[in-house]
Amino acid sequence: MTPSSKYNRPEAGWNFDNSYGRLPNSLYARLNPVPVSQPELVVFNDQLAKFLGLNPEALKGKAGAAVFSGNWIPKGAEPLAQAYAGHQFGSFTILGDGRAILLGEQITPQGERFDIQFKGSGRTPFSRQGDGRAALGPMLREYIISEALHALNIPTTRSLAVVTTGEKVFRETVLDGAILTRTAASHIRVGTFQYAAARGNPNDVRALADYTINRHFPDLTEFANPYLGLLHAVMERQASLVAKWLLVGFIHGVMNTDNMALGGETIDYGPCAFMDSYDPHAVFSSIDHNGRYAYGQQPQIAQWNLARLAETLLPLIHEDQQEAVSMANESITGFADTFHYYWLTGMRTKLGLLNQEADDNSLVKDLLDCIHRHGADFTNTFRDLSSVSLPEASIFQTTDFKQWFERWQARLTRQPGSREDSRQLMRNHNPAVIPRNYRVEEALAAAVERADIMVMKKLLNALSQPFQDPPEDAGYHLPPPPSSQPYQTFCGT
Repeated sequence: MTPSSKYNRPEAGWNFDNSYGRLPNSLYARLNPVPVSQPELVVFNDQLAKFLGLNPEALKGKAGAAVFSGNWIPKGAEPLAQAYAGHQFGSFTILGDGRAILLGEQITPQGERFDIQFKGSGRTPFSRQGDGRAALGPMLREYIISEALHALNIPTTRSLAVVTTGEKVFRETVLDGAILTRTAASHIRVGTFQYAAARGNPNDVRALADYTINRHFPDLTEFANPYLGLLHAVMERQASLVAKWLLVGFIHGVMNTDNMALGGETIDYGPCAFMDSYDPHAVFSSIDHNGRYAYGQQPQIAQWNLARLAETLLPLIHEDQQEAVSMANESITGFADTFHYYWLTGMRTKLGLLNQEADDNSLVKDLLDCIHRHGADFTNTFRDLSSVSLPEASIFQTTDFKQWFERWQARLTRQPGSREDSRQLMRNHNPAVIPRNYRVEEALAAAVERADIMVMKKLLNALSQPFQDPPEDAGYHLPPPPSSQPYQTFCGT
């Protein structure tokens, strides 16, 4: 593809260094995105662009549409589709970027490295008879939810831009096509290692492991056994990440091994959702018929996925397989305690606890059981606890809650610091605003059906300050209206 001179704007700030393309070529396929007919920029993330060292003004309008559609490739980019495999709902499959292209790796002014990836950019060698395209609704959905998680201080890929393509995609219905540009610390997945291992070339696995260590865990190069260290470091990050999900009521929805990023970021926002009423068995994905990826199952699934990563690393961990298995098992079995540490630490902050006591786990569990019994809103219950006086929500009037409340108040007296210190800690860790599913659907309907992006922009503005109380009349803190139909999400492919 020959770049058009009118889009050749060095002031845009692109600064590529594409290290993934220096790995064995079995791990990717080089190709450009498939051009589209009439790209238009729908939404652009100015704040993220500036962080990346990009000039927002040079990337808006027709110039931005040309770049973020893949119609024009910036200087220094070396587009490629990454190969990976994955256990999808427990079944192993060879996959790869079937509708995504890694444009390149942007080096920020701070010297950090971020993948710039297109999603919905056309067919690749890994498309498996798919069209390689994406629809506008799911791409805007990923934009909203990923930016919401970022504001909640949860590691995540982020969204830089969404463009429409001027072309239709055919799913259950005919939909407007779109391409999302997202950034990530990397797109290296458990499934990337599974792909390399499945090919039977140990040199590829070693090269990928060395690359991952250098990119995400450089301190491990000094370890006597850096590959065991890699497994443990990934385990630690995933335990922390999943704990953060549970603390805000987030359900990923499709925790396949190809959707677990080794850098520790949340990746791939298909059938994800936030709980309203607390339920450890909550499932929203239309394809998760058995609750494999239910809210309360996420820690166990993360551990299962890590075991699949461990299998690929065994030949690197120790030349004796039995010894390697023993060493890997020790790391993997430590996940439960590590996760529980992060989760309980987070729960202490949500309850304003400034120190530790042995009974804290029971205190948390009993509150969650109470919220579950009464079908109370997860987010608002915790936020309300930080108030000077409790509102008149029904749960606060029940006998079992009042008994729990007395225990909590007594617990607060046995710690240093003032009640205001405790209350401020709670307000800093209990969001007032989350991307309520019905609010997300409202924003998507306005954008897709009426070409009205303002509803989404107003929602994004509220979500960017989740720990501040929104204006009462905005209603962003309100649970959904009663409905006889359960909320469902879809994968978007």
